[in-house]
Amino acid sequence: MSNNQLILAIAATLDYLIGDPWGWPHPVRLMGWVIQHFQTFTAKYLHHPLAQRSAGIVLAIGLVTSSGIVGWLIIQTAQSLHPLLGIIIASILLASCFAGRSLRTAGEEVLRSLNQKDIATTRSILSRYVGRDTDRLTEPEILRAVLETVTENATDGVIAPLFYAILGAFLPGVGSVPLALAYKAASTLDSMVGYREYPYIYIGWFSAKQEDILTWLPCRLLVITLAILSGKPLSVWRICQRDAIKDSSPNSGWSECAYAAVLGVQLGGTNWYRGVAKQKPLLGDPIYPITTEKIKQATLLTRYCFLIWLTIALVILSLF
Repeated sequence: MSNNQLILAIAATLDYLIGDPWGWPHPVRLMGWVIQHFQTFTAKYLHHPLAQRSAGIVLAIGLVTSSGIVGWLIIQTAQSLHPLLGIIIASILLASCFAGRSLRTAGEEVLRSLNQKDIATTRSILSRYVGRDTDRLTEPEILRAVLETVTENATDGVIAPLFYAILGAFLPGVGSVPLALAYKAASTLDSMVGYREYPYIYIGWFSAKQEDILTWLPCRLLVITLAILSGKPLSVWRICQRDAIKDSSPNSGWSECAYAAVLGVQLGGTNWYRGVAKQKPLLGDPIYPITTEKIKQATLLTRYCFLIWLTIALVILSLF
């Protein structure tokens, strides 16, 4: 087994078994620190829209590029000390780019609280993972929020990092970690500043576009994989073409809609953000209600998609 295969396999195993232990150093925390301080500096000293747009371009390209370069340098340094150390460091860094276990754990935490019929605590826990207001959500709305979070983040938290890790593994002299870290930086930028509202309108516009472009292909691969796994690919694709295009995001709508079509549920509807109602497009058909079991099925589908593409990559890499 080559080093690239070994690193991919170990990283996937680490994410499945351990995930991101609370309190441990994590690349995303450092990325978040840089973004926050850059955004604060920009808001304080740059007031013209053009200046903020330019700063946003510098931030987006600079953080994505530097994340990849720093990751490459760390691994090269570790490998120069000992090849085994290089594999260990690369595996740990790559595992930090996968959010499979973290996503699964977040959903399970909310569902456990909901099963105990403690609606107030459940709303509080859910607020850690979603951007919408949770203080008045009913049980069906909580279930919808969890399923929407699990299915939206399946792309940028699981499949897209794997896609770029695989791509890097096929590039001589690059490896999985630099591209996966670069994508993680793009995703973190989008989640922190990629909003169409003050004060992020200008500073975050390029980050949002950049993440949309980088996520487009992994998202479609996820949709196609889910459609095939469902056993009714044409039906799933038709529903996505009908509903996903209504979403303002070129990716999250497709990801959520694919899961909705496979599970036979409907996502979307009215969400509240800081007291303001926002109508999200309806995705899928309400054949079945959203239940705890449906959410578990969604996380299982994500795991299957991850394992399918990981296995394909490992097999192809063994041929080279």
